[in-house]
Amino acid sequence: MSTTEQLEEPAEQEGPEEAEGTEVSPVARRRRGIAIGAVLLLACGAFATYRLVDSRDTAAASPQDASARTVAAADVTYEVLGKGTADISYRGSGGEGADVVANVALPWKKTVSVPAGAAPIVQVTLGEKGGTASCTLAVHGRHVQRATASGAFGRTTCGGGAPSAGEGAR
Repeated sequence: MSTTEQLEEPAEQEGPEEAEGTEVSPVARRRRGIAIGAVLLLACGAFATYRLVDSRDTAAASPQDASARTVAAADVTYEVLGKGTADISYRGSGGEGADVVANVALPWKKTVSVPAGAAPIVQVTLGEKGGTASCTLAVHGRHVQRATASGAFGRTTCGGGAPSAGEGAR
């Protein structure tokens, strides 16, 4: 046998033995150990990062959650000024739909607790005799909008953005 043939034979024998799992070289074992260690290290790092980010999100959300539980509604004051009568619809304490009062003598004023996230709104419709009426809207005592209606069956609307739960905390 020549030297070249002897060098080729051991190389051929190592491949099939590794595939069968009967004998693994020390270099291959070391590489596998390093690969497994790297995967475990990455998994631990990812888990630690997840826990850190999750704890920051929880800490940041906690004050908002607490205020949402303590302030679930906004105090809204609707006011319609003028003379005569009008039909008035407004967002009430239920938050859905409208509460309606018909043929109300003006001036008229109502304060309700509108659920957080529901937009406060008041609509005014003058009667057949017309006249002039203005609506105003205030959330937690802060003026939001004013509008005026005039003439026979004149209409106007005052509305505001939905107050958030945190907005009510004073």
